[in-house]
Amino acid sequence: MRATLYIIYRVSEDRKAHWQQIYATRKCTEVSWFQPVPERSLGLIRATGTPPGSAILDVGGGASTLVDHLLEDGFDDVSVLDIAAAAFDQPRSRLGAKAEKVTWIESDITAFEPPHSYAIWHDRAVFHFLTETSDQDRYLDVLHKALLPGGHLILATFGPKGPLRCSGLEIQRYSVERLQDVLGPGFQLRHHEIDEHQTPTGSGQQFLYAWFDLAN
Repeated sequence: MRATLYIIYRVSEDRKAHWQQIYATRKCTEVSWFQPVPERSLGLIRATGTPPGSAILDVGGGASTLVDHLLEDGFDDVSVLDIAAAAFDQPRSRLGAKAEKVTWIESDITAFEPPHSYAIWHDRAVFHFLTETSDQDRYLDVLHKALLPGGHLILATFGPKGPLRCSGLEIQRYSVERLQDVLGPGFQLRHHEIDEHQTPTGSGQQFLYAWFDLAN
């Protein structure tokens, strides 16, 4: 299953075109969500104690450097999903031959058909773009299909004092209580924290990071 690109055609073309344009015209270091080292995500992934041979899905991973660090940590079953194929150009170039160890998946997450189950589902800043209840419901349906029982959900969204818009789009802000309510009783909260992310232009964005376990 390595170095395979899954093309899922049932996508929102408007959403896809929006993100294709962003990734085709900006370097990864220029987008507001860029992190040289995704310390919060890495810390939570490491805290799960998940063995390196386990499958990890990075939802909306795009050009993020998370995949670089996961490979350095010895994870050898990493999948990166993004709606925009252009998002993969920068990390594949950056990783060189190591990119062949990664499964690159082009798909709208609300239409994703998981080829297998994952021990960790990581999402930093996709879920908060889903402002319609119908899209949130489809996301959660895919999440339940993809995550192993007892698996870990690491989800980062804009926090209660985060921005109302990002990359030209409206977003949904979350408190941990609201996030728990949306996810439902099947997910057990293990940890949450607020982070003040500094964008490349020096402005601050409040993020909520949360780690949940899916009930067995």
